[in-house]
Amino acid sequence: MKQMMFGFMLAIQFLSRLPVPFQCPWNKQTSKWAARCYPLVGIVLGQVMLVVIWAFESYLPISMMTLLVLTIWVWLTGGLHLDGWMDVADAVGSNAPLEKKWEIMKDPHVGSFGIIAFVFLMAWKMMMIYALLESKAAIYAFLFILAFSRLGAVILMIFLPTAKQQGLAWEWKKSLNWVDSLYACVPISLILFFFQDFLFFIPAYLLFIVLYGMWIRHRFKGTNGDLLGTAIEGGELWGLAIAWTYISFVMG
Repeated sequence: MKQMMFGFMLAIQFLSRLPVPFQCPWNKQTSKWAARCYPLVGIVLGQVMLVVIWAFESYLPISMMTLLVLTIWVWLTGGLHLDGWMDVADAVGSNAPLEKKWEIMKDPHVGSFGIIAFVFLMAWKMMMIYALLESKAAIYAFLFILAFSRLGAVILMIFLPTAKQQGLAWEWKKSLNWVDSLYACVPISLILFFFQDFLFFIPAYLLFIVLYGMWIRHRFKGTNGDLLGTAIEGGELWGLAIAWTYISFVMG
């Protein structure tokens, strides 16, 4: 139980800017539990966003609520995954050989492709958030979007090879196996039991994980921290788009 709690706290420290009042030890067991808790952290972040929505929706117009939700979203994660998104965009946009792409991703400076990718990501997220806020019942989708996108990162980390046998992704992967992906599914399964209207996210995210995993294998031959961060950012945008599509064209 102690290792599980340390792992959960490690996941919060790594995936968010929520304060953790003590230093958590890093070892094989705590790192395993941290990966297992990725989706649970997503649920916690989603709950924070729901509290913000419930607190201000009666006082702010939807346009301002949209900007507030997006601001809280970025603040909660500290922009960590956005950095990966921009690094990958710079690498892909360079059309350089594979080894050069890895060098570009390591460069702390952001290039033009990264900035363009960031602007369009924020713009599309803002539009999708606005659409979900218009539908009162759809706001619970945020719980699943943040949870499933982080589950996707865990699954990709476990089942895809790392590009190089070094770095944080490699250190994390050494402690994981397919059983850990089942543990990671538990929190999502529990909330889906109470919100069965959102079961459509399951096939949607399975498709995303398969397609993105195939793209990584084709373009990069393996994962690293930036590609997993991009999986989270891309997975969030994917979830927003799927939720909007389902609500607009299936629920009518």
